Amino acid sequence: MLLSATEAVNAQRKYTTEEYIQTYKSIAIDKMKEYKIPASITLAQGILESGSGNSNLARKANNHFGIKCHKGWTGRTFYMDDDEKNECFRSYKKAEESYHDHSLFLTQRGRYSDLFKLKITDYKGWAKGLSKAGYATNPRYPELLIRIIERYDLAAYDKEALSGKSSREKKPIETKVKVTETPPKHSDFKVVDKSEQGRFIHENNGVKLIFAKSGDDINSLAKELHMYSWQFYKYNDLPKNASIKEGQLVYVQKKKRKSKTHHYHALQSGETLWDVSQLYGVKLKRIYKMNDWDESYRPAIGTAVKLR
Repeated sequence: MLLSATEAVNAQRKYTTEEYIQTYKSIAIDKMKEYKIPASITLAQGILESGSGNSNLARKANNHFGIKCHKGWTGRTFYMDDDEKNECFRSYKKAEESYHDHSLFLTQRGRYSDLFKLKITDYKGWAKGLSKAGYATNPRYPELLIRIIERYDLAAYDKEALSGKSSREKKPIETKVKVTETPPKHSDFKVVDKSEQGRFIHENNGVKLIFAKSGDDINSLAKELHMYSWQFYKYNDLPKNASIKEGQLVYVQKKKRKSKTHHYHALQSGETLWDVSQLYGVKLKRIYKMNDWDESYRPAIGTAVKLR
């Protein structure tokens, strides 16, 4: 089966840890409120076990926590080599199911019961307790979790959960319309200029962009195109120090407030709203605002994303 242009880019693109956190933090917070598992621990385990959502297990089976089938599992399965050859792992229709199953896994198995005697803000104790209970065989597992939590300040989400505030208090509205418009293809982006080094500069939605090449980084692009590094981060809605991948769309001007040519986009499997923002040359914050969505919200596959 041939992939669409968008699906092909998504299949190659690796997600950053910052993007992973923004995508799943609300689920981790909700699970902390419901099951009393620190959101920081859940996120750190998801990052570590799934490679920030980039592992084969996460991409092909939506399994973000490396949970194997175990006795009594009757759900979907995915087989791959791990400690042993061709081991059975749980498979889910969507990543949120993996987060829910992770909560059940820890709360319904007696060997993890001591964890719930710890203070819910004691992420170091939880990290060590998970290792002691046999969640992972790597002796450095606690150290790795703690390092991730402290590097990305994940403990802040524990505080958010305990504050009683919810990022989902307002129920998001998902537009129910049939999308018949064909998404733009990269080959449709006309060439409008060329850099001094001979790189083609294209245009999409009235905004100039380039296609990243192997070895490109923000600093080298800024030098080549006589721009500031901060402009690339801002124009492309990227977190500071984000890396770029070969084939990635990189805008060299501010994206527009709306699409000139498309009213809606049907969200595809594995696609984020950032991907939609890049594909159509529309500011990410404007997409959230036009659709009346909180910035932590993740619309379901097939949702009609308003673009104008």
